[in-house]
Amino acid sequence: MVANKLLTLVLLRQAPRILLGMKKRGFGVGRWNGFGGKVEPGETIKAAARRELLEESCLVCNDLKEVGLLKFEFLGNPQIWEVHVFTSNNFEGEAKETEEMRPQWFEEKSIPFDQMWPDDILWFPHFLNGKKFSGYIVFEGMDKMVKYDVEEVESIDSAAA
Repeated sequence: MVANKLLTLVLLRQAPRILLGMKKRGFGVGRWNGFGGKVEPGETIKAAARRELLEESCLVCNDLKEVGLLKFEFLGNPQIWEVHVFTSNNFEGEAKETEEMRPQWFEEKSIPFDQMWPDDILWFPHFLNGKKFSGYIVFEGMDKMVKYDVEEVESIDSAAA
């Protein structure tokens, strides 16, 4: 049994706006996304989310709330990607471009779903409505979803402290 790969995703909001970043290199290059990445050994999931946000946007946030848990299966890869989704509207600093991401604020009614991961359109409505969500998405390659199940949940089953 292969252990899940732990990842984070941070979406900052100042309604009616949301901060996304254009991925400039690595996995997901050329797509708008939240900020996040791998959880390092010995690091809590929430600490990883804070670190990745700082590294990718130059923003500091000590008030992250976990709102979603998404699991991704990529056909042909035995490892499940477990992505812990966080949000906050309370952060410090000004979003700045880094080597990895180019941050930009979007009006919530103008989110560029056509330039994002195909699954985002499934769970973003829960996020924008302030609901917690959980999902399991199966991809063939990087662009084709072959199966998915996304739902609103009462609580997130994780230990993201």
